[in-house]
Amino acid sequence: MIIGAGIGGLVSAVLLASRGMAVTVVEKEAAAGGKVRQLGVSGAKVDAGPTVFTMRAVIDDIFAAAGANTSDYLTLHKAHRIARHAWNADTRLDLFADHARSKDAIGEFAGVKAAAGFDSFSQEARRIFEILDRPFLQDSKTYPPGLMWRIGLWRVGALVAIRPYESLWKVLKEHFDDPRLLQLFGRYTTYCGSSPFHTPATLMLIAHVEAQGVWAIEGGMSALAAGLEKLAREKGVIFRYNAPVSRIDVQHKEVTGVALASGEYLAADKVIFNGDPAALASGLLGASAARATRKMPAKARSLSALVWLANAKTSGFELDHHNVFFSDDYEAEFRDIKAGRPPASPTAYVCALDRGQAGVPANRPERLQIIVNAPANGDTEQYASRERDRCTTDMLARLRACGLELEDPLPHRLVTPADFATLFPATGGALYGRASHGWAASFLRPGSRTSIRGLYCAGGATHPGAGVPMAALSGRLATQALLSDHISTRWFHRKAIAGGMSTRSAMMGASG
Repeated sequence: MIIGAGIGGLVSAVLLASRGMAVTVVEKEAAAGGKVRQLGVSGAKVDAGPTVFTMRAVIDDIFAAAGANTSDYLTLHKAHRIARHAWNADTRLDLFADHARSKDAIGEFAGVKAAAGFDSFSQEARRIFEILDRPFLQDSKTYPPGLMWRIGLWRVGALVAIRPYESLWKVLKEHFDDPRLLQLFGRYTTYCGSSPFHTPATLMLIAHVEAQGVWAIEGGMSALAAGLEKLAREKGVIFRYNAPVSRIDVQHKEVTGVALASGEYLAADKVIFNGDPAALASGLLGASAARATRKMPAKARSLSALVWLANAKTSGFELDHHNVFFSDDYEAEFRDIKAGRPPASPTAYVCALDRGQAGVPANRPERLQIIVNAPANGDTEQYASRERDRCTTDMLARLRACGLELEDPLPHRLVTPADFATLFPATGGALYGRASHGWAASFLRPGSRTSIRGLYCAGGATHPGAGVPMAALSGRLATQALLSDHISTRWFHRKAIAGGMSTRSAMMGASG
């Protein structure tokens, strides 16, 4: 049984079914995707979730493990330009998939010293990624001693090189002295919902992940969810939508089944929960399942967001697919968020969903997703009409200062932290689970296994972290944990039962 059809749950479903297991996925919404979703705005479907797709090899490996080819389910195009950045109407910088081209652009933008700093930064980011990729990102959750063992106790230099005890902002200053470049490369920590002023320098590996390649998916990120769902169905997975779960039952410290809000009961001895573990710890899926994971204090939550979805005409600034419009005072932004309020002068990310394909005809509306970071207090703070209007005005002012004009009045749909808190209960609207603040944060994320036998976790709030490829990896890790425990259980029963016979797991039945 898999609860939730987000990317992690879909990956688990595909991989388990490919191993011959009967799998049922129950999902409270009407379609697959989880955070990957589309909402209607002015007659158009606009992506309302993740927009950046990296680490393609992760998805390719998952399709291959199921005996399939990614290209048979998805159409992908590698972007030549990673993103376009602006600070005002006259100050812009593009970064590219080609390192040399990015270095030249940075040199023209900020000088020879900055270009050399980009080289040294890129080398360090790559080194950190290569140290942590296999032993941490693609392996099960561990703690510092276990990580040291995986990396190699003799590789003391590698352990020092990941720089967990230094802040990213401090280390960035070793490579760049231009404040605009500090903003640009510090912003990567927001990909996991964190502040660049409080995250360890280890997280510079995110910049290397993006430099490896950004891919556009025809049909948007929702096409990825659809492709995984299609493959899962071909493998025999049963999907049940509009089927919220009210309770996970546990007896003698083992999961025994799932009760739906409709009153229907589904027996299962293996359950993967593809949702934020905060919902488990808060008792929202029953008191017996609440001890599966530890509660996370509200102060440890990652960022939430204000997300504007629009289908509108644009003018002035020439948009690319990914665009970032930086504020004048980056530290003030994060001070506002820490104080529990939306930033007064925000940095805004604009995904022009129709750019980078055939191009947008002049004077025609185009689909836009605009994101501003916000505090994850949607369970305690509501956004009244006046505050929503003020946030919209502040966002538009930032875009206008950089030369981008949007249709006025802007036809849009605004999603607030309160909306995310409703969609993802017990999170306060946090979109990335636990913030990566402090050296220990990455070790405090819940792992695949819980304290309840047969109950596993997957999704962007579990190890290895937030983002589409990480959520996919979490689904793979949950599958590996489940299969490992399943084999161990069957082996135990073969030893324990007279005649060497083993009992058939309920996971192999219709409710698996």
